[in-house]
Amino acid sequence: MAVRQVGRFTIRIWQVMLGGAIAVLLTGQIALSDALRAINIDVMVFLFGMFVVGEAMVDSGYLSCEAYRLFSRAKNPDQVVLTILFAMGILSAILMNDTIAIIGTPLVLALATKWKMSKKLLLLSLAIAITTGSVMSPIGNPQNLLVAVNSGMASPFLTFAAWLIVPTVVSLFAAFIALRLFYPQEFSARAVEPDTAVPCDDSLFFLTKCSLAIIFLLAVMKIAFSLAGIQNPVSLPLIALAAAAPVLLFSPRRFSVLHAIDWPTLVFFAAMFVLMESVWESGFFQSFVDSGSIASVPFILGSSVIISQFISNVPFVALFQPMILQAGGTTAQLMALAAGSTIAGNLTILGAASNVIIIQNAEKQGETLTFFEFARVGVPVTMIQIVIYWVWLAVVTG
Repeated sequence: MAVRQVGRFTIRIWQVMLGGAIAVLLTGQIALSDALRAINIDVMVFLFGMFVVGEAMVDSGYLSCEAYRLFSRAKNPDQVVLTILFAMGILSAILMNDTIAIIGTPLVLALATKWKMSKKLLLLSLAIAITTGSVMSPIGNPQNLLVAVNSGMASPFLTFAAWLIVPTVVSLFAAFIALRLFYPQEFSARAVEPDTAVPCDDSLFFLTKCSLAIIFLLAVMKIAFSLAGIQNPVSLPLIALAAAAPVLLFSPRRFSVLHAIDWPTLVFFAAMFVLMESVWESGFFQSFVDSGSIASVPFILGSSVIISQFISNVPFVALFQPMILQAGGTTAQLMALAAGSTIAGNLTILGAASNVIIIQNAEKQGETLTFFEFARVGVPVTMIQIVIYWVWLAVVTG
């Protein structure tokens, strides 16, 4: 996963994971029946539903239209960067970060042209925004989803909000200050190109709005049941399937949406569950971790950021979370795992799949970010954010 390039051939992340899963099956490291049981159906169903909603929003142009309407209110470069950080951050918490990476890349490149600003600055702003913003929601990214589902949280939305919204907002402001320090010349006043109309497909607008309304209403219902102490019938997979239903049942373009959703990521997850179950059963990973360290929030934050650069954040959570749960698994430790594995994406390009998506889409338009250009800003931003989450979790736990 760290190399991803062999000669002239680029190896996709899902291909690496699928190869690993096939290897452990063929060598008898895990039985086929155990492999099938290892696949978390709740996670697979949730991802499928959210991918359908996200693709419908992209396909219809609804997300682009709303984003351009939002950014038209920006009056200066400071407001442009702040809007990217907070608007894209909040959207990633609702629609998952990879979806916003796809729609956000052409948007920020167009904003850079309009404002005559550095495209590298705005691409970095987008990458940091969707990585950081996704921390505060159980559906903001796949690793948070794993934490929420596998730990059996009664109210994941409330839990993530109570523990992670405040440090995430502070982290986004910290990222803005860092970007301003690294690109001071880009924040001077400048002439602006006029806005251009964004094409929209009204036939899908109503359905995508219905999907968003369903996500919001069911999330509120889940929170309300939790606060009332009532057994909660609303699960995360149910929310995703209900949200996808209007598109799948009523859209005349349902088959094009289904064709375009992120099937490789679903393959990645199915293969990951098989491979990580095999690794877990071997005891290999556990032998490298001191059981006493599991209770340490700083250790969880630091190891999450570092190890995620090599095996990616989702497999890391799949391996590390069972150890935390076996050791007692406090909410603070689980939140540290979610935060650390997510902000790992701000350290280097390899830390998050959304970074790769942004760069691949930017290169189609003749722009890119090198490993060093990303790390020059990403390393200090990540270090600052680790401290922010560490201090906040320490304050909350008393």
